[in-house]
Parts: sequence; C-alpha cells; structure tokens
Amino acid sequence: MAKNKRGKSLWKLPARGRGTCPVCASTRTKLLYSRTKSDGQTLNVCKKCYPAVQERIDACTG
Repeated sequence: MAKNKRGKSLWKLPARGRGTCPVCASTRTKLLYSRTKSDGQTLNVCKKCYPAVQERIDACTG
C-alpha cells in the first residue's frame, strides 16, 4: 500500500520546511528541529546540527 500522507505536514510550513541552517550554513535543507540558545532564542536547525554542542548553537547569528 502507498503511504499517501507521509510528509504531508511539510507542505503547510513556509518554504515547505526548508531553508539555510544557521549553524552549518548548508542550504536547502529541512529545518525541522528546534534548539534554544542560552539567551532563550529558538532556532530551527537541520538534522545533522541537532545534536551539536551548546557552544556551537550559541555562536550562530540566526
């Protein structure tokens, strides 16, 4: 059976959940993971930057 609804929620997000990761600066990647900087600002990051150390998250300007 086909899985018709897989990824359907991404179509409702701006730019379909894609953009430039503020941590690694890779372009056109899915930014589906939320990380919080030390000052309380929330950033959306890519899958490979989600487990990054807090110092690297705080260093980005996004």
